Amino acid sequence: MIPPILPGATLGILGSGQLGRMLAIAARRMGYRVHTLSPDCDSPTGQGADREITVAYDDLDAVRAFAKDVHVVTFEFENVLSETVDAAALHAPVRPSGTVLHITQHRLREKTYLRDHGFPVVPFCPIASLESLNTAIHDIGTPAVLKTAGFGYDGKGQIKIAAPHETGSAYAALGGQEAVLEAFIPFEREVSVVAARGVDGGFTHYGVLDNTHRNHILDVTATPSTVPVSITKEAVEIARGILETLDVTGVMCVEFFLTHDRHLLVNELAPRVHNSGHFTIDACVTCQFEQHIRAVCGLPLGAVTQHRPAAMANLLGDLWRDGEPDWPAALAFPGVKLHLYGKASARPGRKMGHLTAMADTVEQAVEQVTAAREALIGGD
Repeated sequence: MIPPILPGATLGILGSGQLGRMLAIAARRMGYRVHTLSPDCDSPTGQGADREITVAYDDLDAVRAFAKDVHVVTFEFENVLSETVDAAALHAPVRPSGTVLHITQHRLREKTYLRDHGFPVVPFCPIASLESLNTAIHDIGTPAVLKTAGFGYDGKGQIKIAAPHETGSAYAALGGQEAVLEAFIPFEREVSVVAARGVDGGFTHYGVLDNTHRNHILDVTATPSTVPVSITKEAVEIARGILETLDVTGVMCVEFFLTHDRHLLVNELAPRVHNSGHFTIDACVTCQFEQHIRAVCGLPLGAVTQHRPAAMANLLGDLWRDGEPDWPAALAFPGVKLHLYGKASARPGRKMGHLTAMADTVEQAVEQVTAAREALIGGD
């Protein structure tokens, strides 16, 4: 039996964005100390940590020294180098493991793993040259989506190919990087399951979440989902199977396409806390961030009971284009909660914060959270 890492110990976080910030807040509330390592200073995570170490991820001597000073290491985004995780693992347990990170930070490895283990995925082909892209287009057909194999998120590194003659320009636009070609799926909606698995194999989840995107970035999450109970059961079973097959310790998000004929296809995995789970801070007994701390520290997982229907709306840097948003106007909605991430500057598409609303129905929660966001820029 692996002994738990108890409050008073130190959690090490690789990465310094808003997910790390919310992990740090949850960890400190539970009595843990927090160290963070990233190339940035005065970062969202660093503002809530006991110690912020500002070095490059490939400074492996610094990473090893960082790991010696903590009791467990986790990461808040996938684009940490696998060498960094391997270096940290020499001195402290890394949860989820470096193996999980290695698979999920690379689209081709991830999709191949899922397909080979029997999980439903969109038809895809590996792309290493323009010739292989032309062959894949012939096999998969158009429309299709060409994606970089590694280091992509929020729609970055993705190009839709509407017709075969567009392959040359699409391949050139990715700069000849290793890529994946996927069939374009005309889906009914996008949903996700945010789940957690403990050191002992215990499993829990926050149900199926309805997600809407704008410009490939998550815009609004609503819960509980309006999908049929059978779809909810299937999605949770798939998510559980993935976490168990990968031997995940911690929170993972499984993103799905739900097709018009009611088939679920796994789109992406995120081996960490996730944007679509932010509503849990206000709406659930145990939020995803506390759940992740519990899991990676070997503590029992917490109850996931949701108090009321809820909706979360992202706040992107676009809201700052005419100056500081009108915070009092948004907070005039009594059921709305504001979360800002402490980022130094706003720019279009950058996640600066989010709003959460709770109401008697999920439809009312969505209406309230979107109205509050519109009020930030003077909308009616």
